[in-house]
Amino acid sequence: MSAQVKRRPQRHRNGPWHRRAVREDRTTGDAMSTAIETGRVAHRELTDVRGRLTGPEDPGYDEARKVYNAMIDRRPALIARCADADDVARVVGFAREHGLPLAVRGGGHNGGGLGVVDDGVVIDLGDLREVTVDPQARTARVGGGCTWGEVDRATNAYGLATPSGIISTTGVGGLTLGGGLGHLTRAFGLAIDNLLEVEMVLADGERVSASAAEHPDLFWAVRGGGGNFGVVTSFLFRLHELDTVVAGPTFWPVEQTAEVLAAYRDFLPSAPRALNGFFLVGAVPPAPPFPEELHLRTICGVVWCHVGTPEHAAADMAPFLAALPEPLLHAPAPMPHPMLQSAFDGLYPPGDQWYWRADFVKEIPDEAVAIHADFGARLPTWKSTMHLYPVDGAAHDAGPADTAWSYRDALWGSVFAGVDADPANVGRISAWSKEYFGALHPYSAGGAYVNMMMDEGEERVRASYRGNYERLARVKAQYDPGNLFRVNQNIRPVG
Repeated sequence: MSAQVKRRPQRHRNGPWHRRAVREDRTTGDAMSTAIETGRVAHRELTDVRGRLTGPEDPGYDEARKVYNAMIDRRPALIARCADADDVARVVGFAREHGLPLAVRGGGHNGGGLGVVDDGVVIDLGDLREVTVDPQARTARVGGGCTWGEVDRATNAYGLATPSGIISTTGVGGLTLGGGLGHLTRAFGLAIDNLLEVEMVLADGERVSASAAEHPDLFWAVRGGGGNFGVVTSFLFRLHELDTVVAGPTFWPVEQTAEVLAAYRDFLPSAPRALNGFFLVGAVPPAPPFPEELHLRTICGVVWCHVGTPEHAAADMAPFLAALPEPLLHAPAPMPHPMLQSAFDGLYPPGDQWYWRADFVKEIPDEAVAIHADFGARLPTWKSTMHLYPVDGAAHDAGPADTAWSYRDALWGSVFAGVDADPANVGRISAWSKEYFGALHPYSAGGAYVNMMMDEGEERVRASYRGNYERLARVKAQYDPGNLFRVNQNIRPVG
C-alpha cells in the first residue's frame, strides 16, 4: 500500500461531565482521590477505546507512568495507550470535555518530563509503531509511537536513511516536532527538513493531514513548534541513499579542551557537508569498545559521522587532526548507520536522573572557550556531559521563517547535561548544568533547542522562536484556541 494514502478526517466527541475532575484548591490527599475517581470515570466512559486504559488503581500503573528521566515522578489520573488514531481522538475528547490537562508521550525521552502530567490524562502512542518504507519513492511512513531505532532498521534494509538524533531509543514524535538535530544534520538537514506530511488529531477531535499542499500553516507550525497543535499519529519522511557511515570518536585529555575546542570552532563550519562532528566533554565509558586504560578518564573530543567513503572521511578530517597533538583515541570506522545511531543507548538507558540546559550558539569566542575548559574539567559525575551539535551545512538551506524552527543562523546547539543514576546526586548535577549554562549564556544567540529545555518559562519559549512566535500563536489560536495542548514548551493562542 502506498505511503501516500490518507485517511478521511473524522470528528469524535464525548458527552459532558458536569463537574471538573481536578480542582486547584486541593490537598495532596484530595488530589489522589480525585485522580482515582477520574480513572474510574474514564473506564466507564471510554468503553470504545481499543487500547489499554490505566488509572491509579490499575495493575501496572507505576510502570506505565514512568518516563526516561527518573527525576520526573508524576501521577496522572489516566494513561491511555492508544491502539490507533480513533483511540487518540476519543481520549482527546475526554480530556477536553472534562477540563483535564493532557500530555502526549511518544518515546518519553523529554528531559522536562513533558510526556506525563499530574492529575491529568496521558496519551501514550507506544503502540503506534508501524514503519512502511517505499524504496521507489524514497519515503517512510512512521507511526507516532516509533523510536528512531525502529525507523533506522527499517530504512537501512533498503540502504536508505533520514536525519534523526543520536540515541536510537528516542521517540520520533518529540524529536521531530522540536526540530531534529543529529548525526546527519550537516549532510541532509534537520528531521523537519525531511518531513513531507503529518497525520494529526486536533483539539476538537478532527483528524487532518498537513503538508505543503494541505493545511500549510499547520504544517509550517509543527516543523519546530513542538506538540502545541495536536497529536501527530504518523509522519511521512523523505529518505536519502545511505547505508554505511564512517563514524566514531576522537578523544584528547580534558586538559586540552581549550586547544581542541578552538581548533574545532575554526575548522568545522568550513568542512565539507559530508562531515558532521559534535564536540563534547565527558568521561570515557567503562566498557568495550573503549580501551581499559581510558575507562572513566575525563576527555574532550569529537564524535564524527561522515556519509562518504573511508578515504574521503580521512581526507576531510585531516586538516583538523593536523592542527592538534596526537589524540588519546582516534577510532572512526565504517559501520551501518543504525550502529552509530544506537552507540549511546547502553550508556544512557532509561532510569538515570537528568537535568539539562541548552542554548543556540553563533560564535565561540576565546572567553567562551575558557569557560568550557573550566566546567569540563569538573564534571559532577562520569555520565554528565556537554555537547555542541552543528547546525550548519544543509540545515542552513532553509531560512529562519521557512519553518517554525527559527535559528537557521546558528552554528551550534549546545546542551549542558548533568546525568547520574543515583537520586542522591540530583543537587550536584543540577547545579553544574545551571552554572555552566549561566556562565555561557551571555555568549549565546539567546534561545534554545526546545527539545533540550526544562520548564524555563514563557520568556525562554519566546526567545527560542524569535520572530516566528507571533505567527505560531496565531496558528495555535486557529487549531487549539483553548490551549488544550499546553503540557509542552507552550505557545499561548493569540487571535
